[in-house]
Amino acid sequence: MTLIKNAAGRMVPAEVNEKPVIPFRGVGKYIPDGRRFAPRIYSCASYPSDGNKLVPTLKEALLKCGIRDGMTISTHHHFRNGDLIANQVFDICKELGINDLVFFPSALFPCHEHLIQYLEDGTIHHIEGSMNGPVGKFCSQGKMKGQGVLRSHGGRYQAIQDGEVEIDIAIIGAAAADMFGNANGLNGKSASGGLGFALADSQYADKVIVVTDNLVPFPCVPWQIQGNYVDCTVVMDKVGIPEQIVSGTTQITKSPDRLLLAEMTARFCEVTGIIHDGFSFQAGAGGTALSVGIYFSEIMRRLGIKSRFARGGSNKYLVSMLEEGLIDYILDGQTFDLDGVKSMARNPNHIMTSPFTSYNYHGKGNFANLVDVCILGATEVDVNFNANVVTHSDGYLLHGIGGWQNCLFAKTVILPIPLFRDRIPVVLDEVTTICGPGELIDVIVTERGIAINPLRTDLIDKVKGSDLPIVSIEQLKDMAEKICGKPAKAHFGEKIVAVIKWVDGTVIDAARQVIV
Repeated sequence: MTLIKNAAGRMVPAEVNEKPVIPFRGVGKYIPDGRRFAPRIYSCASYPSDGNKLVPTLKEALLKCGIRDGMTISTHHHFRNGDLIANQVFDICKELGINDLVFFPSALFPCHEHLIQYLEDGTIHHIEGSMNGPVGKFCSQGKMKGQGVLRSHGGRYQAIQDGEVEIDIAIIGAAAADMFGNANGLNGKSASGGLGFALADSQYADKVIVVTDNLVPFPCVPWQIQGNYVDCTVVMDKVGIPEQIVSGTTQITKSPDRLLLAEMTARFCEVTGIIHDGFSFQAGAGGTALSVGIYFSEIMRRLGIKSRFARGGSNKYLVSMLEEGLIDYILDGQTFDLDGVKSMARNPNHIMTSPFTSYNYHGKGNFANLVDVCILGATEVDVNFNANVVTHSDGYLLHGIGGWQNCLFAKTVILPIPLFRDRIPVVLDEVTTICGPGELIDVIVTERGIAINPLRTDLIDKVKGSDLPIVSIEQLKDMAEKICGKPAKAHFGEKIVAVIKWVDGTVIDAARQVIV
């Protein structure tokens, strides 16, 4: 395998799954040329004149769409750990004897551990999507036939529209749909909120199957997925478990240490003037980041100001701020709890967005650049402010990128993180895997001090004379090592098991096989 040193100083492969790739060239350095990918032309003459696209079963729909070896199959993750569709799709593929499929989910969760058997027997050749939990460990151990490809939410949309990934069959789970294929995630027993992560799949996939447990008379409104893109509609008993939308990290932290991080982050934003009348903000899916919103609301009430918009992931805390009038709009990429689902259904100021509007780097701008401050998490950071969100120091792929990379283009990016986890330092000389370049990360907040990127001289000037515990990033690293010792490096083999794409489709880093 030919390896090339990219602009981040990482050795990355020139080809991934036998396709050439472009190494990371630096932030804003790769400017694409050409036109967007165009899906196949179809004719209304090939579809039922009465608009009825109902097919009795998912198996029949897959056969009708021409399922065969080597296809690329996509699903979405709006049900998060309550998804009931992806596993069934590959159960059917196994039954039909289909092999070497490329699975292209918008994200995976622990419920998808079921798919490991199909990675082992060759039903699935490789996954291009987040490698969460058990599936990530399987990939890290070098057991997947092909190489994984990890992208941000915006990077996934970019890959589809640019033709980097051509989806053969997209399966879209919906809380409500009509016979024609119009669908939404808002109405029904399996309501999950917006379906923005499935939008690109519906627009660009060769064949599209909508699966619902709530068939409604035409028209299904509002339609988040348009039936004009859809080939088949399938009715099942149940497509998702909405209660499992609240899973893993998408809950407010109860840890006193993490709440301290959230409070310090909010205090920093007040001191520096980031919090001002009409400002905008986004918090990531982690418990600490979500908790920052609580402290923001307290400051806003005290100052008598409000936010023009908050970017979501929405949750009950953002919803309460919207209903109280502290926020004018929630621009929501996905709902993190059932309060968010209900709010999107009833409140016109709670607006569904998609990775195209919010994050797509190959467009004429996106919402990420308009956000005043974004609060995110990380598994590791280093003295150059580079950050990692997909592996820990043991090298295992245990997390997805989500919208994290895309959010780095906010006006100020803050990472509230503990100085160490389980006696392992989080601030290091060098991160295990680079997911975000240090030039885009502005502030690191830990329980033992706040480090500001030297590039942000404006923020450094604004905290002078304050009572905030400002230290250098090197001091944070030294503190962590003094408490925990210098961490042992993970043992890696030569085999590259996955690559991490940057928002523009270039390869910023590679993950190697973990040797136990």
